Amino acid sequence: MNRRDVDLQVILECARRHITSSSDERCRAAASRVFEHLERNVGDDGAVTGERIPVCRYLDAAYAGMTDGKDPLPAIAKAFAGLEGRLHWWRRKGAAPENQPFYDGHANAMLIGPGGIEQREDVMVGVSLMAPHIVYPDHSHPPEEVYIAFTGGAWWNAAMDWTEPGPGGLVYNPPGILHAMRSDQRPFLALWLLPVG
Repeated sequence: MNRRDVDLQVILECARRHITSSSDERCRAAASRVFEHLERNVGDDGAVTGERIPVCRYLDAAYAGMTDGKDPLPAIAKAFAGLEGRLHWWRRKGAAPENQPFYDGHANAMLIGPGGIEQREDVMVGVSLMAPHIVYPDHSHPPEEVYIAFTGGAWWNAAMDWTEPGPGGLVYNPPGILHAMRSDQRPFLALWLLPVG
């Protein structure tokens, strides 16, 4: 039987406690679908090689803000720092070098899911990182999505105006909705969870 990475398990437990204590029923329901899959079994070890790209230089600044933040951010920051070196960071598909601020100002990494440190197809848990003053462009995907903001930043979707949930805040994107996010004067780091199976 596979065993889940210890730091990854800490992140998941903190995220679960945080979301289930929320008053947002949509976030609780979507996240429960992710956590139900994760409780059933542990995926295979992902055959990924840790790789950073230029925007990763902002990770330490993001951690610093989390360490001083409210619960559960300090515990997540410590666990995330423990596994980050094994993550393969990648740019959004279609990001063009000609759009240099966005190209070198954003990254995503999969914790659980295709290309993650835990390989599986029924859920995706990952992180997005942005340098200050970057807009992650409008996009959509079939699964619903829950974000935990680790830092400042704002989210938009076709059913709501730009919203700044603050560190520890939650954001829900319904299935298939057009949505975007942006950083402010600080680096942006957020966790996302998608039930896909």
